[in-house]
Amino acid sequence: MHTEQKQILKSFIPPFIFIVVLWIVKGLEIYYRWDLGFLGVYPRHLEGLSGILTMPFIHADLKHLFSNSVPLLILGAALIFFYRELALRVFLWIYFLDGFWLWLGGRENFHIGASGLVYGLSSFLFFSGIFRRDTRLIAISLLVVFLYGGLLWGIFPDFLGVEVSWEAHLYGAAAGALLAWVLRKEGPQRKQYDWETEDDTDEEMIFIEGEPPSEEPPLPPPSISINYNYKPNQDTENPEQTKPSA
Repeated sequence: MHTEQKQILKSFIPPFIFIVVLWIVKGLEIYYRWDLGFLGVYPRHLEGLSGILTMPFIHADLKHLFSNSVPLLILGAALIFFYRELALRVFLWIYFLDGFWLWLGGRENFHIGASGLVYGLSSFLFFSGIFRRDTRLIAISLLVVFLYGGLLWGIFPDFLGVEVSWEAHLYGAAAGALLAWVLRKEGPQRKQYDWETEDDTDEEMIFIEGEPPSEEPPLPPPSISINYNYKPNQDTENPEQTKPSA
């Protein structure tokens, strides 16, 4: 198996483990008939601060959990594969920023679910490729739009006609976009081509402000003098000494 294929498979391991934990929590909740909704974020109440840590692990039902599991697996693996150096930082910052902003500005009710993480990861992958102007990463941005472009409507209040925490979606997306901008110069960067970094200073004229460029007059062509020296022929001076040829 090629090295790149191994890296792809390894990228799925951390999000897969995280999702397994989510399903274990839901399984225990169903088996013991618990109602763990009180572990969500309750905005602007001190007892609701602990929900910043526990909210992503609590889901209303199996459908809710499944709808978050698939995108978490795909987006999490993409984050690790393309942004390996930044993956853990990005995930943790989205995790806590989404929860904290939700506690500050959400409606007074218990907010549960990992959909804020889904929105945060998709937002980071989309904007990061654009900010870095890397064709490969931009392709990932377009793929995210193709797969999860419908998530956009989830950031508007009650657009879907059901009781969803659109605030968690909105704050998660905002956290992802913010991190994409802040970390745009870290991690993978756009390849610089030689023609983009050539130093053209040798071909450019540099002028000092306030002083016009000096123009020296061209040097005159070198003068050429020709001297003629005349030496008389002795035979011409003494014609009687010449002998005709036979």
